[in-house]
Amino acid sequence: MDNLNPLLKGVSRSFYLSLAVLPEELRPQISTAYLLARASDTVADTKAVPREDRLNILKRMRRGDFASVGGVVDNQALPAEQELLSRLDEVSSVKASFSADDRGLIDRLLDTIISGQIFDLERFPGEDASSLTALSEEADLDRYTYLVAGCVGEFWTRMCGLHLPALKGWDTDETQALGVRFGKGLQLVNVLRDIPRDLRNGRCYLPSQAPRDLLDPGRFPAVQPLYTRLLDLAAGHLEAGWRYTLSIPPSLWNLRLACVWPIWIGLETLALLRRGNPLDPGRAIMVPQWRTNLLLGQSFLLCRSNSLLNRSFQSRLVRASGRGRRNSLLDALFVV
Repeated sequence: MDNLNPLLKGVSRSFYLSLAVLPEELRPQISTAYLLARASDTVADTKAVPREDRLNILKRMRRGDFASVGGVVDNQALPAEQELLSRLDEVSSVKASFSADDRGLIDRLLDTIISGQIFDLERFPGEDASSLTALSEEADLDRYTYLVAGCVGEFWTRMCGLHLPALKGWDTDETQALGVRFGKGLQLVNVLRDIPRDLRNGRCYLPSQAPRDLLDPGRFPAVQPLYTRLLDLAAGHLEAGWRYTLSIPPSLWNLRLACVWPIWIGLETLALLRRGNPLDPGRAIMVPQWRTNLLLGQSFLLCRSNSLLNRSFQSRLVRASGRGRRNSLLDALFVV
């Protein structure tokens, strides 16, 4: 697995922090699952390859055939993604070295995630705004966020219960449900942040009968109630993810951190999404690096104390829920 670490860092972006801090008992399995899921996502997103070809490759990958991506490798703009697809045999070999239980968990996860990627390609048949299509109802959005992210909460919970003695008995219906909401919340934040880009790529994840109207930022008041409701839903999911995080014993501080970081960054992003017009394609949302660094430092100091950790979370939740005080200087620094 060590020789795949540079590849993992190249394709996992900010999630690499969580992968790198995981307990050693979990890191190979979860990292390998991530690389395989990232490979299927790369195939799904490769517009230079005809849609039907991508769907056929994804269906084979869903059955465990990761050797069929040859025609996609040379169509990658990012060198890291090209390298990932060209080294899938190595990743698959690492997976083959795991126990039957571990392989079974990874296979079930990939089956679900790739089902979500296939759903996405079939539901949105176009590649640009001229063929813009929307989801029909919020239930479709909920299903999508489960398929591509909520299922990760189930996988994570089962893998932790399998390998960490301190979490024996942790894999319960309640913990699974919290883990699912955790994953859904992170994906819903991504959906709400990326609306302008997705619209111009032919995808409208906001349920709408007139998705083309959303290409005009001036139409935001018409969808603002729905958008606000989804922001609230995302915050609620992340709060469930926080209960999941605090159920991890303080002795497993590194596993806690792997959960704390995406939740805190998600809440910071939600706070930014409460401001301005989310349909404006010229407005990109990003938590600045200095803020992320501050967040990381605080979490290391607080991760062994439930009370201190929770106090910091609650202050972020207040801002993410739109109830915190505004600071115009900080607002300007956050929106780039």
